Amino acid sequence: MDTIFLKISKGEIPCYKIAEDEHYFAFLDINPLAEGHTLIVPKHAVDYIFDMNDIDLANMMLFAKKIAIAIKKVIPCKKVGITVIGLEVPHAHIHLVPINHVYDIDFTKEKLNLSPKRFQEIAFSISSII
Repeated sequence: MDTIFLKISKGEIPCYKIAEDEHYFAFLDINPLAEGHTLIVPKHAVDYIFDMNDIDLANMMLFAKKIAIAIKKVIPCKKVGITVIGLEVPHAHIHLVPINHVYDIDFTKEKLNLSPKRFQEIAFSISSII
């Protein structure tokens, strides 16, 4: 069964792509907590991140690290926070969120409403330095 994230990684649903390799895909969250809020997903279907085998999970984290370093170079922030919730979409994924305070990664707060042009600018800026 294809999840929305598989459809995005296959190009069946448009997104603001940051990067990809043969196993992982990174794109901007369309309901971001902050500019640069990025999702990292495996290109194979797995619901629960801790059901991934150790090598795939480790490699996904290394892929996420490259993206986080690029985000921090583009988006003014103290750090790039990381969280795994996994309840809203049945596909393992990591959230990378630029943060300056611990409450910046609170998923109950109001999400940003960015224009398509701003999403494109952010995605281009991050992807151009990876």
